[in-house]
Amino acid sequence: MNSASIWQKVNPWLKNKYILTLAIFVLWMLLFDSSNWVDVYREYKRIKKLEQDKDYYTKKIENDRNRLNELQTNNENLEKFAREQYLMKKPDEEIFIVSPD
Repeated sequence: MNSASIWQKVNPWLKNKYILTLAIFVLWMLLFDSSNWVDVYREYKRIKKLEQDKDYYTKKIENDRNRLNELQTNNENLEKFAREQYLMKKPDEEIFIVSPD
């Protein structure tokens, strides 16, 4: 088999120089270009993950601001928070810690 007989068996649309050029261009864009589509897709997924993280932390910040506002405006809430979180007590009190075991 020589190269002429192989070339005759190739589909006619593969012989078209425009389709061949388009195929090479698409292959180049998919794999070899500096901003190839694989990297673009990876970055797209990374951006979506970062946006989800941003939403989570925005909600968390809002909750913390509300909690801080409650602690700054109401002394009873501040005292309750100090007693529960830091085990603070008045000078003449005794604290008994009961665990739910």
